[in-house]
Amino acid sequence: MANSTEHVQVTDPDLIRDAIDLAQRWASAGESGASRSENAASARLAHLVADPAGLDLAVAFVDRVARPEDTRVAAAELAALPVAGASTFLTPVDRALLGLGRRLAPLLPAVVVPAARIRLRQLVGHLVVDAADPGFSRHMARARAAGYRLNINLLGEAVLGESEARSRLERTMKLLERPDVDYVSLKVSALVSQISTWDTPGTVGRVLERLRPLYRLAAAKGAFVNLDMEEYRDLDLTIEVFTTILSEPEFAGLEAGIVLQAYLPDAPSAFERLVHFAKERRQAGGAGIKIRLVKGANLAMEAVDAELHGWQSAPHPSKAATDATYVRILDRALSPDVAACVRVGVAGHNLYHLALAHLLATRRGVAHAMDVEMLQGMAPGQARAVKESVGAVLLYTPVVAAADFDVAVSYLVRRLEENAAPQNFLHHSISVDGRSRAEEDFRASVREAATVSTTPRRGEVSTDQVGGIDPYRSAADLDPAVRSTREAVRVALAAPEPRIAGVTPLTTNHQVDDVVAKARALQPRWAQASEEQRATVLREVGRRLAASRLELLAVMAHEGGKSAGEADPEISEAIDFAHWYARGTGEVSGGPRRGAVAVTLVTPPWNFPVAIAAGGVLAALAAGSAVVMKPSPLAPRCGEMVVDRVRAALADAGFDPDLVQLVQVPENEVGKHLVAHEGVDQVVLTGSLETAELFAGWRALRRTAIPGGPRVFAETSGKNALIVTPSADLDLAVADVVRSAFGHAGQKCSAASLVILVGSVATSRRFHDQLRDAVTSLRVGLPQNLGTGMGPVIEAPSGKLLRALTRLDPGERWSVQPRELTAPAGSQQWAGRLWTPGVRSGVMPGSWFHLTEYFGPVLGVMRARTLEEAIAWQNAIPFGLTGGIHSLDRAEVDLWLDQVEVGNAYINRHITGAVVQRQPFGGWKGSVMGPGAKAGGPNYVEQLGLDVPAALAEAQWRQRAALSDAEIDLSEIGEADDATAGELLAGSDAAGLVCEENTLRYRVVPELTIRLAAGGSRWDLLRVLNAAAGTLGVEHLAVSVAKDDGTRADYLPWLKESDQEFAQRVANGEVAGRVRWLGAWGEVAPAALWQAAVGAGVTVIDAPVSSNNGIELRTLMREQAISRTRHRYGHVHE
Repeated sequence: MANSTEHVQVTDPDLIRDAIDLAQRWASAGESGASRSENAASARLAHLVADPAGLDLAVAFVDRVARPEDTRVAAAELAALPVAGASTFLTPVDRALLGLGRRLAPLLPAVVVPAARIRLRQLVGHLVVDAADPGFSRHMARARAAGYRLNINLLGEAVLGESEARSRLERTMKLLERPDVDYVSLKVSALVSQISTWDTPGTVGRVLERLRPLYRLAAAKGAFVNLDMEEYRDLDLTIEVFTTILSEPEFAGLEAGIVLQAYLPDAPSAFERLVHFAKERRQAGGAGIKIRLVKGANLAMEAVDAELHGWQSAPHPSKAATDATYVRILDRALSPDVAACVRVGVAGHNLYHLALAHLLATRRGVAHAMDVEMLQGMAPGQARAVKESVGAVLLYTPVVAAADFDVAVSYLVRRLEENAAPQNFLHHSISVDGRSRAEEDFRASVREAATVSTTPRRGEVSTDQVGGIDPYRSAADLDPAVRSTREAVRVALAAPEPRIAGVTPLTTNHQVDDVVAKARALQPRWAQASEEQRATVLREVGRRLAASRLELLAVMAHEGGKSAGEADPEISEAIDFAHWYARGTGEVSGGPRRGAVAVTLVTPPWNFPVAIAAGGVLAALAAGSAVVMKPSPLAPRCGEMVVDRVRAALADAGFDPDLVQLVQVPENEVGKHLVAHEGVDQVVLTGSLETAELFAGWRALRRTAIPGGPRVFAETSGKNALIVTPSADLDLAVADVVRSAFGHAGQKCSAASLVILVGSVATSRRFHDQLRDAVTSLRVGLPQNLGTGMGPVIEAPSGKLLRALTRLDPGERWSVQPRELTAPAGSQQWAGRLWTPGVRSGVMPGSWFHLTEYFGPVLGVMRARTLEEAIAWQNAIPFGLTGGIHSLDRAEVDLWLDQVEVGNAYINRHITGAVVQRQPFGGWKGSVMGPGAKAGGPNYVEQLGLDVPAALAEAQWRQRAALSDAEIDLSEIGEADDATAGELLAGSDAAGLVCEENTLRYRVVPELTIRLAAGGSRWDLLRVLNAAAGTLGVEHLAVSVAKDDGTRADYLPWLKESDQEFAQRVANGEVAGRVRWLGAWGEVAPAALWQAAVGAGVTVIDAPVSSNNGIELRTLMREQAISRTRHRYGHVHE
């Protein structure tokens, strides 16, 4: 054995050999010296980690039976458990009990479910301890009698608001006040709610106010407080809190601890930062500190977070690198100079690493500065063997009240997943081959400790990381976990309001004529440019937007009231539009060539003044059109910045920048002249339904006739609801309801202004208390303050929004009453615009609040008896933009997806924040005008162009038009339609994320009238009718013909009527939904029909019947984007 000396190297062969021998002796002693109960628990765990089916059953039992409040829901889940894995880790008695419980649960839920939960607590009682006496006292006494110390971690409900945060601290302090508790752990995110990662200084201040009383109690008692760490974004914050509070004079003599996770390559530098602090503290006469070194157990959720934001996952990409980092830090921590001021807690269950640490500390003479720490109930025999050798073991012990056992779900899922991972030591230890592999991995970790990467995997997002085109990838958001990023954003927001040159408003019709004429003159050269030339320009726009991210963010804050966390993803979306639309015009193989219209007017909204402005302009450019852009009067500078980047990119590529002109026009006859201008071919609008109808009405009177009539492509209003069923994870549901309702101060068109509670959720005290706690804890403030949780509304409320904020209807009451706040001194631009959020209960079906759209921070609560009733109320809203459901019951989700009438459907997640390609955006019903291709989707650019049929197509049309009904054979086309329809109805997930499904699918329009004009072709009529009735089965289908010269279909309404009569029926509301208009070659729908359709809210499609099956079928369908969370605490499921 090597001599005891501080110069012992961690790579010393003797040390490594001795560590392996000691670890193997511990393993053998753990098996031979274990009690019957310990052996049973270890055997269950061994079987569990070895069998994926067993793991799935365990996770399902914990999550689906222990978690739900409603015993009927839990009973149904118990009856449906996948029992295939039961034989691997349950005893015969437990398997029998499970089988009996599955059969009886639906009949006696109030009896079976509590019994099942009690048995579960018994089975996992060695992992999670009951916080109540006498059980807790007995456990503490047994542990102390056996020679263990316990590090107590109190589990509780999700900390969504300040009430729960205060309660968690109070309960932790009560634990620490007990004579048998002298060591507690808690994490920063349990001390305060709604932490803004952008605002480290502000959060540190809030946390310190909460933490001081706990530290004072620990100092008075001589107890120990450990700051846990879970997520990468908490790393800097937790270290700041730890070092700041221990720098305060009153805590100079208090030893306290903090956790570091070795799976982060940032850990070695964080360790050195803490060592530097500890040395200075010691030199000033203060106490040392303790660092608990763990491998890290949040890998799955880190991967989820990274994938959704486009970041690198913060942890090392391999377990080998994690282990090497662990050894690297051990080597440094157990050096005498560090041990003089830092105690290290060597935590884990890898016996090789524990043995290495013990022997290294002993031989370097610093064993007094090291604790061995293991998890309560995990491999208890091995823990005893280690304790008997090293003298003491500290057990990390989660505790939870029996009534709140469901809150242990995330901890248990994480532990089960962690130990089932193939690289995990406990997984290796269950077989001879595994133990051999564990030894090899240990040797490798020591070998690679000196060379393992210590470069953080997450850093600043450079302007080159702006997404990709082939294959397409989304732009990465800024990462607030990175210190330099936070500082850059702070500086940008603190700077004086950016000054932009601005645009001279157009005040006469003549000036409008000049703008349109210039656009039409410049457009032909752009239209003749190759697709690659256009793509080059769009890619350059994306790069310029990325380079301007901080400047854009500052303008959005000053002008639009957006916080950094709200503005940054919108900038990413703008960049994504550039790269997505640069991929091409969306032409479909086999379809007609797309031609460009000359001029597109783009009118973006104030609530997304950067992303939607960029999306509209860039889509029109991709389609070959010149653009006139009129920004919102409430956010003109945001629009100006977008257009400036587009114009610069055009100029760099040798095109006249006036291909994109920015204009401001008053909302009078001059504005109307621009919208209705004969030279403006189409309008891309995002705004209210009333505005879209006004614009379309003006344009329907134009003399110019092109397919599409007014060609107003509009994303309009949204009144959106989120349903919560008893099968939901209520903690996550509350968090997503609050985010959906009050993000952007409730001003997103996709915001949830209604939550519909189903069944027992309506009376759930927990749900309502959490909702109230979360809403009242939102920090309302100025956008320049990085700690603001909800910013101002765009202008002082009036009209519908003022009513929503201030007036209740019969039967309603305020659960949280909104109130106006006084703007801080020197911030008068926000006067009248700062409101606290409101929640009104008792909203009745059919009431004003149920059906009325507004933009602001008020949430209405409705209570439905059944899911079917909730869906009916959700669909009763005249708009169909977004909608969501929170339910872990697949049958409930399937029912909802089959019936919900929204363009964007969200499952077990918030309903805002659509991402280009993943969740292309656009609604149904009153939320859309035009055919409805979604922005950021595969068909949007195609929608902005025109068919340019080949000469052969006209000849083919005339040949077909000459056929009699008896001569028309649609069998081949019908077969192709059937195959294509199957693909469209099923949809596809182009993004291919692991943690989230994002499927774009097509749904058949519920109401369709096929209108055949006098010059139309019977072939076209029968081809469309065959697709609508035969392939798609349109529910409400009718035919209107100008002349009756063929066979009628007697299974549906079939009317002969003139163009004027048909238009009148449309105007009278007798025709609803969609009209597929079929005319002569080159003919477009008459103006009278367009005028009637605009007023009646009917969509008319008069494009020529396409030879491409997909294109033609889509004229009879609506796009629907589905986004579904696929994981539970990172555990991915299908």
